[in-house]
Amino acid sequence: MVGLIEFGTTLILDWISQYGYWGIILLMALESATLPVPSEIVMPFAGFLVWEQGVMSLPGVILAGTIGCTLGSIAAYAVGYYAGRPLILRYGKYVLLSERHLVQAERWFARYGGKATLIARLLPIIRTVISLPAGISKMRFKPFVLYSFVGSLPWTALLAYVGFWLGPNWREIGSVFRGMDILVVVGAVALIIWYVHAVRKRSSKSEEPHA
Repeated sequence: MVGLIEFGTTLILDWISQYGYWGIILLMALESATLPVPSEIVMPFAGFLVWEQGVMSLPGVILAGTIGCTLGSIAAYAVGYYAGRPLILRYGKYVLLSERHLVQAERWFARYGGKATLIARLLPIIRTVISLPAGISKMRFKPFVLYSFVGSLPWTALLAYVGFWLGPNWREIGSVFRGMDILVVVGAVALIIWYVHAVRKRSSKSEEPHA
């Protein structure tokens, strides 16, 4: 298993080195389409290449990653929209998509509506699955694309910047982000609490009797 992971990692790194921005777009699109391509390797290495070679720019790398995420999210949205839940559950196992992951994403979407596609982009695993229930529920396409783009931007920017900042020590990124998963979750929970509080406050004001 370790050898297989190392082989896949090498393929990803070689692809980015050879194809630059287009390689980043494709790999990040595959990840957001629920395929097992880790953004935690793709974007930091892209940031590292900016530091090492100076051929690509950091803003360009971040934009390419965000565009890739958005395109992959659209693909997953289309699968949910046209294939529906039964077909996803039937064939999801072939791309390592479990029913538990889908159910978790569906609960998020049921609770927060379309904005779940924005908030969930900051959470491990669910960030790539949230597009499926958006498609299944027939969420309006334009808001979905907007939320997917805006939600993907902080994640790709953070990963790319870490790769750029670590420079020659980029191989340590994997262990760093395994520890940072907790921080990401805590930050996302804080964001959700703030959002729910703001919505309730706005609702209470609108319900106040007018003189």
